[in-house]
Amino acid sequence: MTETMTIALLGQPNSGKSTFYNALTGSHQHVGNWPGKTVEKNTGIFKCKDNTYTVTDLPGTYSLAANSEEEIVTREYIAGGEADLVCILADASQLERSLFMLEDFAGIRVPAVLLLNMLDVAESSGKIIDVPAIEKSLGIPVLPFVAADKKYYGAFYKLLERRDMKNWILDSNSLSEMYKSEFGEIYDNVLNTLPRDGIAVYENSWIFAKLAENDMAAEAMTETAVGRERFASIKKDIEKINNGASHTGNCKFKWIDEFISDCVSNVNSKGSTDELGKFDRLAVSKRGGKWLAAGIILLGLMVSMVFAAPLMYLGSILPLLADPVSKWLLDIGTAPMLVSLLCDGIWTAFSFTVMMCSFVFGTTFVFGFLEEIGYMARISYVFDGTMRRLGLHGKAVMPFLVSFGCNIAGATGARVLDTWGQRMAAISMSWVVPCGSTWGVVGLVASVFFGPWAAVVVFLLFAVSVLHLQLTAKIFGKRFLSESDRTGLIMELPPYHKARWGSLIVSSLGKMVSAFKRAIHIVTIVLVIMWVLSYTSDGNLSGSILYRIGSVIEPVTMWFGLRWQTFIAWLASMMGKEGALGIIAAVFNDSNVLHSVAMQKVVTVDSVSIGESLSAALTKPEALAFIFAFYFNMPCLMTMSATAHETHSLKWTLLVAGYYIIVSIILAAVAYHIGCLIF
Repeated sequence: MTETMTIALLGQPNSGKSTFYNALTGSHQHVGNWPGKTVEKNTGIFKCKDNTYTVTDLPGTYSLAANSEEEIVTREYIAGGEADLVCILADASQLERSLFMLEDFAGIRVPAVLLLNMLDVAESSGKIIDVPAIEKSLGIPVLPFVAADKKYYGAFYKLLERRDMKNWILDSNSLSEMYKSEFGEIYDNVLNTLPRDGIAVYENSWIFAKLAENDMAAEAMTETAVGRERFASIKKDIEKINNGASHTGNCKFKWIDEFISDCVSNVNSKGSTDELGKFDRLAVSKRGGKWLAAGIILLGLMVSMVFAAPLMYLGSILPLLADPVSKWLLDIGTAPMLVSLLCDGIWTAFSFTVMMCSFVFGTTFVFGFLEEIGYMARISYVFDGTMRRLGLHGKAVMPFLVSFGCNIAGATGARVLDTWGQRMAAISMSWVVPCGSTWGVVGLVASVFFGPWAAVVVFLLFAVSVLHLQLTAKIFGKRFLSESDRTGLIMELPPYHKARWGSLIVSSLGKMVSAFKRAIHIVTIVLVIMWVLSYTSDGNLSGSILYRIGSVIEPVTMWFGLRWQTFIAWLASMMGKEGALGIIAAVFNDSNVLHSVAMQKVVTVDSVSIGESLSAALTKPEALAFIFAFYFNMPCLMTMSATAHETHSLKWTLLVAGYYIIVSIILAAVAYHIGCLIF
């Protein structure tokens, strides 16, 4: 008999939930947002013995409070009865921390199973876990588990065949006794006022704890259930409690401590060495920790480029096929305009997307490795104070640091952040960071026009970048960051452990494919638009729409210090910084701009020749305006696509891009008019 079942995955960040979800569902996944929320929703399916299972990967949260959108979504989904079974994942190597989520689930009458993930790490650190004792204490099935190892999945699949699932309700009696001991008469009075069987799926002890913690959603639910008069009586008792969250927290941690002391024992660790201890002391030190982290991230970025190289090479040779294919199409009588659209527009979009996804794979693999072995938590720790000045926390340093190599890597690096707001805010701010390609153009133009004074121009760019970053933090921080997002980083540093290479490769490939699917649409649309604007039948730039638009708008763009040629180069830099020199060479020499703008070829040019052309065509104030416009423009089309992929919000990605475009043109105008006064 074929059956269907819905399974929800619940756990704290870094509990192995995503690894488990990917292993279960493979490529059968759908990513979107929860209705009316900015929180990411991941659903997928898998089949086992002719039965179909729908899996929902709930947002990673540390509790089931209602302090953030992630926690609200998680709690409402569980209480809504949509899941037939909740799989709670806990890190077996850090039960003291990861069992807090299990405790917060106690008192919710929804079938659950506990998966003690990372059992191999726990065992290597000397922990011995008495699984039968845990099952007896909790009253639900408990599985020793390693999400990255397929051999553990057989027991899980067998568990799904059991017919007593409705009885798998977490036993909350011991925790209820602790609440009674802690709060005394107040606890008894509130429970006597509440409905005898609780409210919906919530037991009275769970409701009391949330009321004591001033959980507004729980208060509203309780008032609706018992009526205004009885709720007023409950509220009167609750108001007698000072700092209720602290008291309930004491009960929860006491419950966890007793639980662990009864079911977990420790023996000497096998792999802990003095050398590792010295390294970790350096990794979290105030003085050397940041420098070590910056060095490792820089090395990681270089290694990620090595892993990305094969696909990068493939993406770079794909445009070479355009000429023979276009020639063949013309030979068989295909219309020249259609040939140009296919080979110069759509084929270029495909090539660009392949190159972009190579960065996604490389950075996901390398920095996923750092996350998996436990070092990423150290990076977050040492940079927490720095990031808090921007309203973020330590984990947000990743997008900023890797953006110096490539802003695409910065966007994908934001996935280490816990909430949508943190990811969106961090990415929007990291766009300020100039990538390596930006410096190639800025360095050339600055040296041509300002010689030894180019260093002063670079210093000014850095100074304005700091102000730009602060402005961006204020503007977008208000929209993206809630109060819970702005709190400091509270974390327990995980132990170091070995990476699971197979799982890491599969996960990185899956994210690369997902990024490709999302990016190809955006890149194709934009490049086709550029193709339409730059296309001419005879290859003469002066006949293109782009030239006509440029000629018409130059009186306006000159107010910002941009001639139509530099304005086109500025526009084209939104697609890719790498091709800007080729574009400048093309437009200032009046050659066909099609293959420079639409195909973004990094053409081989003589820098001396470009310098002479620029010197003859532009003044110093105009050059300064172009440098500022180019430097502060949105990074590139591929970064925008990667941002939309990581945040699942094209609307906000476009708004952030528009903000950077407007700011860059304003800064160009300021630089131009100040330059006119100086030069």
